[in-house]
Amino acid sequence: MALIEVSGVTKIFGRNPAAALAELRAGKSRDALLAESGHSVALDDVSLSVEAGSIFVVMGLSGSGKSTLIRHINRLIDPTAGKVVIDGVDLLALSIPDLVAFRRKRLSMVFQHFALLPHRTVLENVAYGLELQGVRRRQRKAAAMEWIAAVGLSDYEKQYPAQLSGGMQQRVGLARALCVDHDILLMDEAFSALDPLIRSQMQDLLMSLQARLRKTIVFITHDLDEALRLGDRIAILRDGRVVQTGTPVEILMQPADDYVRAFVKDVNRSRVLTVETVMQPPPLRLTDETLEQALAEMRRRGTDVGYVVADDGYRGIVTEEAVRTAIAAREPAQVSDLAVTVETVTPDAAIAAALPATLASSIPVPVVTAEGSLEGVLSPARVGEVLQPPPLEGVPEAEATPTPHTPSRA
Repeated sequence: MALIEVSGVTKIFGRNPAAALAELRAGKSRDALLAESGHSVALDDVSLSVEAGSIFVVMGLSGSGKSTLIRHINRLIDPTAGKVVIDGVDLLALSIPDLVAFRRKRLSMVFQHFALLPHRTVLENVAYGLELQGVRRRQRKAAAMEWIAAVGLSDYEKQYPAQLSGGMQQRVGLARALCVDHDILLMDEAFSALDPLIRSQMQDLLMSLQARLRKTIVFITHDLDEALRLGDRIAILRDGRVVQTGTPVEILMQPADDYVRAFVKDVNRSRVLTVETVMQPPPLRLTDETLEQALAEMRRRGTDVGYVVADDGYRGIVTEEAVRTAIAAREPAQVSDLAVTVETVTPDAAIAAALPATLASSIPVPVVTAEGSLEGVLSPARVGEVLQPPPLEGVPEAEATPTPHTPSRA
């Protein structure tokens, strides 16, 4: 169920945004508006639905409108047109006091540059939101200490922000946002100021906490690898418009246009895609067939291997040669008696982790769940096909490749 609905949001900065909006709707380009009247179109008819308990990533280069968008979700900015509805509440219909109360009850935010209070200790920073809510000192200290431990900062509660590294400061910011126990967390380039190793650790921490907490998170980033790693769904912005919304797999496998295609062409797909996204049905499932029936079915299907399953799950594989040998020897056997075990992979494994077994096998590798269910097979040919990015169509690569630029507003 969608918890956050952004509908047709347009934001124009300038002296007369209403007049500029009319011109935009009449077909005038954003570049023409900027050149002729100085109006800047930051967002243009943006619509998004964020499911409860999910991480929704908004990704784009500088100037794409992503930071402007997240400020509409907590109504730090009012749109020129459109609506923002959270759990049935129209934010634009709220009075300022009601809006402040709504934010304090439902929304937390983690900023790029930490935004910690330098004169307060780690403990006091983490407990600050509860202090604003009027929570008693002993209760808010206990809650803050719990979250300080959750983000790995035990024994640092008496330190001040200036005494901490950047990664530790961001952990404090995350703990502060989680301590108030709001169900919605807005994260604006929260990890982009960190070194790559610390950034990866913070991503791990966020995913670990999210697996337990199931918050609704809107995460802003300019980094596609980060978006693909964290997002349940991703929206890609370009020049204030949404060019594609989808799951990480959909973004990688079905790019909407050459702009998105250029974004994803250098992604290490083997680390992003899972076995489940690329596996194929087994060429032949065998159950309680006789040897003669199994051999006939192999020949009909044109395969020299069958994957044996029973009531209790996957048993192994059987080859045509083994079946023919058993028939010739007049062995009183069933197909399941000839099944041999081979290395398997799990559906949720990254392709990179499954590659060694796939490349070493002479047959498609069985994909088997932890419960023993045969879900499919993984072949080197299919892996090679998926890992090869699709070519750009109709646009010279130099023109299609997204390049950073420095805009007046993000």
